[in-house]
Amino acid sequence: MSDHLKGLLITFTGVLFILPDSLMVRLIETDGVTVAFWKALLTGTVTGIGLLLWRGPRVFRDTFAPGWKVWAYAATSGISGSLFVIAVANTSIANVVFILAATPLVSALFSRVFLGERITRRTAITMAVVPVGIAIIAYGSGETEGASIVGDLIALGLVCVFSIGLTIARSLRPVSMVPAIAPGMLGAALVLLPFSAPMSVPDGDWIWIALHGGFFIVVSTALLATGPKYLPSAEVALLLLVESVFAPLLAWVVVGENPGKWALVGGAIVITTLAISNLIALRRGRRIVVRPPVRG
Repeated sequence: MSDHLKGLLITFTGVLFILPDSLMVRLIETDGVTVAFWKALLTGTVTGIGLLLWRGPRVFRDTFAPGWKVWAYAATSGISGSLFVIAVANTSIANVVFILAATPLVSALFSRVFLGERITRRTAITMAVVPVGIAIIAYGSGETEGASIVGDLIALGLVCVFSIGLTIARSLRPVSMVPAIAPGMLGAALVLLPFSAPMSVPDGDWIWIALHGGFFIVVSTALLATGPKYLPSAEVALLLLVESVFAPLLAWVVVGENPGKWALVGGAIVITTLAISNLIALRRGRRIVVRPPVRG
């Protein structure tokens, strides 16, 4: 099997495992902070134990050797993983995933400011168009059932925190950031605990809690961290857009959550712009400005 095909299979499988993320948040009948607590606790615990069994304690020593930057990345991974759940609990799934799709562009801006990386004309044009789609999504939040400007703002905050983490990871490219996810998630769980009600989960929803944080997020994180080793970043970014397209459709079919016309129009602008931008990058044989995100 060629490296390219291996990368496609690994990355696409990772995308499939992350597709139910937002839907599971909707299926669990408790508040968003409690769901975020269980997600952080289970993802951090399972990831940490898995790494210890697979590679031993040295994997954590090697990852955290560079110092404070890795700890900062760990913090952003825990915060972003929690904010995603809280955003989904406060607005529509479509709004969250469409807004989140803009993460690579914000990361490119941060990389320009803090790392001095050049922004190509293609990326600059994309940056100018995508906010139009996000503005349309936000405009429609007052009319779409289940959507709210508060949740949209949380999603925008998620994009900023996530982008800070990606910028840190980019400055430490030789170091694998996957082991930092475990303490980051466990730290987030500790912060969320006083504000959550862990035992408020209905009896029938514990299976969703376990599958969400203890299986799907863990597997998708591992696969999406591995796939970019074998594929150009632009190609990985295109595969990640699958989630932005199908997660709202999945929620529509399973729980009847209509994304609304404004989210569809704004989302279409965001997804189409990003798809064209990444296809151009692939055709030119260049790597995208930032590495596509691996969401915790």
